[in-house]
Amino acid sequence: MRKYLIVLFILCFTFINCEKDDICIETTTPKLIIVFYNDTIPATKKAVTSLTVWAEGKLNIYENKQLDSIAIPLDLNQDRTTYIFDNKFFKDTIAFTYNRKDVFVSRSCGFKTTFDNLQIESRTANWIKNDTIKNTTIDNETAVHLTIFH
Repeated sequence: MRKYLIVLFILCFTFINCEKDDICIETTTPKLIIVFYNDTIPATKKAVTSLTVWAEGKLNIYENKQLDSIAIPLDLNQDRTTYIFDNKFFKDTIAFTYNRKDVFVSRSCGFKTTFDNLQIESRTANWIKNDTIKNTTIDNETAVHLTIFH
């Protein structure tokens, strides 16, 4: 009988000390959503053929893709990110500035960074004709933040 009590005590002690597994199912740091439009018919989306995109000094994010929208990350350690957009014939550079804010999501997810006051600091105009910032706050990936006309 004493053995059963000891085993029961050990099992109870084991289950009391177990910790709940936390799995992060919430979204983390959002990316900048860019949609490409036709410059001559502004209401019409227009895919970029052979699009290659990379941040200055980083590896390619998209390489030789035909896309009408992209999602690119902003630098979490600086208030500025410069991207190069290459359409196989011409390259354009866009420098983004923003303010970073860390937001606590949950114990399992930790923190995410949101971006406020998104602005275009500088831009070249080789194949990109115009751009419009639609949303200066980047806190989710459901809204378009920038439209580019080409």
